[in-house]
Amino acid sequence: MARLHLHLAAFLLLAVACAPVDEPAPEQTSNASDDAPVSSSNDEQDWGIVLEKARWAFEQGLDTLPIGEAIARIGESFVGTEYRAHTLEVPGEERLVIVLDGLDCVTYVENVLSLARLVQSVPETVLDDPKEAYRAAYAGILSGIRYRSGEIDRYPSRLHYFSEWISDKDAMGIVSHVSSDLGGVVDPEPVDFMTTHPEAYRQLAADPTLVEEMRVIEARISEGPRVFIPQDRIADVADGIRTGDIIAATSTVEGLDVAHTGIALWVDGELHLMHAPLAGGNVEVSERPLARRIQEIRGQDGIMVARPLEAR
Repeated sequence: MARLHLHLAAFLLLAVACAPVDEPAPEQTSNASDDAPVSSSNDEQDWGIVLEKARWAFEQGLDTLPIGEAIARIGESFVGTEYRAHTLEVPGEERLVIVLDGLDCVTYVENVLSLARLVQSVPETVLDDPKEAYRAAYAGILSGIRYRSGEIDRYPSRLHYFSEWISDKDAMGIVSHVSSDLGGVVDPEPVDFMTTHPEAYRQLAADPTLVEEMRVIEARISEGPRVFIPQDRIADVADGIRTGDIIAATSTVEGLDVAHTGIALWVDGELHLMHAPLAGGNVEVSERPLARRIQEIRGQDGIMVARPLEAR
């Protein structure tokens, strides 16, 4: 995998959240986390969206579908939702942040997967509990997806590198990493973007001890192996990718594993990506098929594929 040595300013937004994938990221002249809109944690409006989506999913019978199909249907229900970066970078100690009225590429995947697992794993009556038991259920599912081994323990416990997100969720039985089965190859390049650019992350800039903790994590990720499907092989293996699979577009930026994430969706016999694409945009289904899209986007050179497992 060839790596690009690029100026930090051009890819600062990519490092902190999801990259604008159809055009270069805008220039950043100060800490992106400080300039980003800050979301409130567990806002009533966002809890209302959780409840609305869960009720709709039960009404549509999504709890009876294979999880990949449920993920696709729930993912489609978010089409049009605005892209919003840095929603997890709130002040104070690391805590679970639930924001659904604006999504980046990772929080889109995490919340859609969480909703699908919610309707598969809890009875519909939970939504009517006067004590709002669905909130505890959803928070437990989302934290299990967002954090290493499902445990919230300060900033480094969040799965900042998506290749580790895949391997950790594979170990927890939430997804299966199927890139090897699809003929993937090993990416030998080391992962170290966060610790070589700590100024791009508010928490790392404020606490140098976290940089050392992240360096240990990066070393473990770099030991790998990290398996991905090169861009010139995606079309050949597309038939092995299912609707609802989680797609991670691998990055050519030095030290960075993944540039973008989304959900696989077959449309009229062609494999597309459903995703939160870029700042100023909305959740959408890509116009171009996945293989062509990856080949035409600068800074991406392949994919990793994670298949969600049933929560029942």
